[in-house]
Amino acid sequence: MLIPNQIKERAGKIRLLVLDVDGVLTDGTLVYGANGEEVKHFNVKDGVGIKLLAYYDIAVAIISAKDSLPLKKRIADLSITHVYTGCKDKLKALDELKDLLAIDYSEVAYCGDDVIDLKVMKQVGLAVAPQDAYHLVKDHAHIVTQALGGKGVAREVADILLSSRMNLQDAYVKAMLPEFEEAFKKS
Repeated sequence: MLIPNQIKERAGKIRLLVLDVDGVLTDGTLVYGANGEEVKHFNVKDGVGIKLLAYYDIAVAIISAKDSLPLKKRIADLSITHVYTGCKDKLKALDELKDLLAIDYSEVAYCGDDVIDLKVMKQVGLAVAPQDAYHLVKDHAHIVTQALGGKGVAREVADILLSSRMNLQDAYVKAMLPEFEEAFKKS
């Protein structure tokens, strides 16, 4: 784990936030409807944080081992364009993405919750794990969030990234301006 000054220094360099889905954007619970359709619960607070990052030139990507219709809907609602779902090799996907964006690992923050995320977390500038992540993942994280998976983890990470650059209250002023209202409606 890093001390606050080290976190702020690393967070200030981040140009890309990569999020796992199950256990980060959701609580990891699998829910199936009567016809076998998958149901996922997402936290609206995460959406506001994710959309706000775009206004401050911090790209957001999804790299997930799973794929589902609810996830596709959430990705569309949040206008996330860098998406790797059904991904078996997350580090390979990140390598492709960082080459596409012409950035270095030190400019990437990654948030994951299970051992499949460790290869990526060991490479990036800022590795984040939710409070309820698997213990080995938390051992390799620079930051362990106060939030549990699916309960505002992405928002907490967005706040860390934004507060490394400016007063957090000033960052959120933008979210309250009329010209940004439409963008935040589907957060």
